[in-house]
Amino acid sequence: MIGDRETTGIERLRSARTSAKWRAYDADVLPAWIAEMDLDLAPCVAQALHGAIERGDTGYRWNGDLPEVLVQFSDRHTGWSFPVEHVVVVQDVLTGMAESMRALTGDRDSVVITPPIYPPFFNVTRSIAKRGIVEVPMHDDAYDLEGLAAAFARPEVTAFLMCHPHNPTGHVADVQTLRTIAELARKHGVTVISDEIWAPLTWGEEPFTPYLSIDAELTAPDVALVSASKGFNLAGLKCAQMVAGSAQTAQRLRDAIPIEVTYGTGHLGVIASIAAYREGDAWLAETVDLLASNMRLLEQELAAALPEIGFHAPAATYLAWLDCRPLGLGDDPAAVFLERGRVAFNAGHLYGDVGKGFVRVNVATDPRIVVEIVHRMSDAVTRSRK
Repeated sequence: MIGDRETTGIERLRSARTSAKWRAYDADVLPAWIAEMDLDLAPCVAQALHGAIERGDTGYRWNGDLPEVLVQFSDRHTGWSFPVEHVVVVQDVLTGMAESMRALTGDRDSVVITPPIYPPFFNVTRSIAKRGIVEVPMHDDAYDLEGLAAAFARPEVTAFLMCHPHNPTGHVADVQTLRTIAELARKHGVTVISDEIWAPLTWGEEPFTPYLSIDAELTAPDVALVSASKGFNLAGLKCAQMVAGSAQTAQRLRDAIPIEVTYGTGHLGVIASIAAYREGDAWLAETVDLLASNMRLLEQELAAALPEIGFHAPAATYLAWLDCRPLGLGDDPAAVFLERGRVAFNAGHLYGDVGKGFVRVNVATDPRIVVEIVHRMSDAVTRSRK
């Protein structure tokens, strides 16, 4: 899936890729940061995109069969289907996030988030949606239900921006937790906006359960944000879907979102997403197996080379959230690993204050590169102690 395994390596990837992951750092830096996969495209997606280029089909987006095939994909993978009329297509999940908050909350309202959390949750809420933030940190890599209950009871809180599966911890909430969140939300008049972009990449013992599938009546005011972009590595093509919990919520979104926003969706993104949802199951299953194997490999390599690091293997994503505080590298160990090991990670402190001393590591790559990542981390620690 990553090409010829006899020749695959850092230089081959660097020469082949011109995206942010491989071009943001100097040539001697091994990138393991931004959420891109070093995999070849699913053949069905590549074929669909090649066909569009050959036809000159590169105009403004048209949704086509996208809502229908999304429903079918969801039904096959999770057992949950929903009316196609509940689907609103936008350019990416962050756009869906901002537009959901603007449509479903007020100008003076605040939104709950759960650090450590993907940094744009802070930025989109504050700078784009112009809403306040109430933080309820994760507890042992799981949602703090008592903390959420207390936050939802605050008069200024009208929304919960949930990350399910959670980025960066990889936590997958169980059915009872999701039901409790929904019940708390209804009790306190809080809208749940569930970012489920990582749902296709779930492999742990706890299967992924879509939040809106818990109870159609209970979750009617809420919204889920989904996309093929993480599961099929299509972020650059710009296509995501908002799924409303009810026809009424879908209409509220359509009435509030400017047409210019929906037309920001990439036509090639729609084409690629339709192909992925309709024909990509086998490729996705193989990819999930590879990612789970790479995560186990990372765990083994860390246990052998850097056993001080705290690591709870995730149940989803391809992101490892590493507690490097025992290494004594300060609040920003990513800076040390970059300077002394020439390996780039996401800095934990950007995910909230509770992320100080942590790094986020991307393992969606060749297994040999996973081994090299740990070797460079070990070298950096050795150099820092001299």
